[in-house]
Amino acid sequence: MALESLSRGIFSALGMLKSRRKLDEEQLKDMLRSLRRALQEADFNVRQTKEITEKLESRLRDEEPRLGITLQTHAMNILYTELVRLLGPPREVRPQQATILMVGLYGNGKTTTTAKLAEWYRRRHGVRVAVIEADVHRPGAFNQLTQLLEDSPVQVYGEPENDSAVDIVRNGLKEHASADLVIIDTAGRHKLDEELVEELENISEVSRANERFLVIDAQVGQSAGPVAANFHDLAGVTGIVITKLDGTARGGGALSAVATTGAPVVYIGTGEKVADLEKFESDRFISRLLGMGDIRGLIDLAPEDMDEEEAMRITQRMLSGRFTLNDMYSQMEMMSKVGTIDKLLSFLPSGMFGGMGAMGKNQKEAMQANLDRYRVIMDSMTTYEKDEPAKIKSDRIRRIARGSGVKEKDVRELIGQWNRSRKMMKGMSGNRKMNKQMKRMMRDPDMDFEGLEM
Repeated sequence: MALESLSRGIFSALGMLKSRRKLDEEQLKDMLRSLRRALQEADFNVRQTKEITEKLESRLRDEEPRLGITLQTHAMNILYTELVRLLGPPREVRPQQATILMVGLYGNGKTTTTAKLAEWYRRRHGVRVAVIEADVHRPGAFNQLTQLLEDSPVQVYGEPENDSAVDIVRNGLKEHASADLVIIDTAGRHKLDEELVEELENISEVSRANERFLVIDAQVGQSAGPVAANFHDLAGVTGIVITKLDGTARGGGALSAVATTGAPVVYIGTGEKVADLEKFESDRFISRLLGMGDIRGLIDLAPEDMDEEEAMRITQRMLSGRFTLNDMYSQMEMMSKVGTIDKLLSFLPSGMFGGMGAMGKNQKEAMQANLDRYRVIMDSMTTYEKDEPAKIKSDRIRRIARGSGVKEKDVRELIGQWNRSRKMMKGMSGNRKMNKQMKRMMRDPDMDFEGLEM
């Protein structure tokens, strides 16, 4: 999950108010001190950190929690609204008869992001997308973009032998005049020099792009602010894409720094695959950061070929406690299409399923490895064995272990995991409070924190 260390720091700080109904001055000071440390470790600048913590302190003193709401939940709600305010409202980009010009410094992931955006718009909006590779300074840029989109119907235009980026853009726009959306990838530099400035100005004039997206690597932290401001002055940036937000503790600095420029963050990159791109909506992002989940975002992750009826059938069987290893296998197949365990759990409230969402990175990686191994084991089972896992005894365990190349204890571990999952889900189905919360989330994905147990 993006900014996982910040999430843990916030939980640790606000956890000091757990079960409290009234403010205690010493505990309040300790909590604010701990929160300041968490924000600064995530690279929020001193001014923003001071502003957020002072707002939290002031509102905690002035506002009474609603009846039945703990002080911790009240503080979480306040922090949520202040962080959303800082990052600003989302911006909708319509891909009809549009041209997006991609700009940024060298090595920030512009070409990869171009491919991600093209696939994102094609899948989510069902429009015809074409991309133009206009980076004439980096050898292999056209080949890279072509390879990234080799399994996609998105059309890639480029002229590897042409050293005029302006001519390539002009020709590419003529070639793909019928496309709904054209995305232009441009060259980057280590800094904004005269040559880059002139080239961008000429491309901008020819393309008449109605959107200009700046791509920034999250690892630059607070330095993202001046970079964003410079490009904003040059190209009139309409949106910012922050890449590699999943792999750095400095992402908070990048997010908050660009927020001060007035150009909104429109997308974030959270991995290396073409599908690892998310539309940035501050309210949903902060909801996940604070452990309250994003059910609508989880629904959005579902691929085009997801069988919704099958997913519903498996869910119903799980909640009834009657699901088999066949159901478990189908569930794992669906999960693998959506993403890794880490990605999936980041969209769920941290308290769900026994606190699985709050697991550390190493625990999630171990869980992912177990699931991958379980699928291999189940591939060596017969249909009868997957339908009747309780009847798998020693002889069958030995054969399954040999067929899947694992130890017998691994097969027993899988059967044990299936049995524990079955009992846990059956227990959840009898938990009226949990059922009520889950139904509320499905009806209203944007419910506030006061609707959930902390």
